[in-house]
Amino acid sequence: MKQVQKILFPIDFASHFESLLPWVKTFAEKFGATVYVLFVAQDLSSFATFYVPHGNIQSFQQEAMDAARKKMAAEAQEMFKGIAKLETRVELGSPAEKILEVAKKEKIDLIIMGAHGRKGLERAIFGSVADKVVQSAPCPVMTIHP
Repeated sequence: MKQVQKILFPIDFASHFESLLPWVKTFAEKFGATVYVLFVAQDLSSFATFYVPHGNIQSFQQEAMDAARKKMAAEAQEMFKGIAKLETRVELGSPAEKILEVAKKEKIDLIIMGAHGRKGLERAIFGSVADKVVQSAPCPVMTIHP
């Protein structure tokens, strides 16, 4: 049987990632795996051309990253305390691209992530991070509708 030593668990603080935790914990316990919890803050620099002063976007983005780091630290203490081997990361960029980048760099064996099931205009505008990850991931991806 394939050994799963590294699990990537990308989260979005706006959604209900807590409902996915039993799955992550089960796999982590079963295999004794390290869980990499990743939050990716959307890079807003591409919006600088919409008549928004660049300095405002940079300061807003820095505040968002600082807040995400604080939130991640709090979640690690509370929500992930049952996971023996845990690494947390907050990155800036395109969520799908950063998830794939971390998966390749860390040689992840399994990605467990939520799938929101966006439809219509929302899906056309935002796309599906889960779809992009499933199509390009270097390892198996388990998607769960929270």
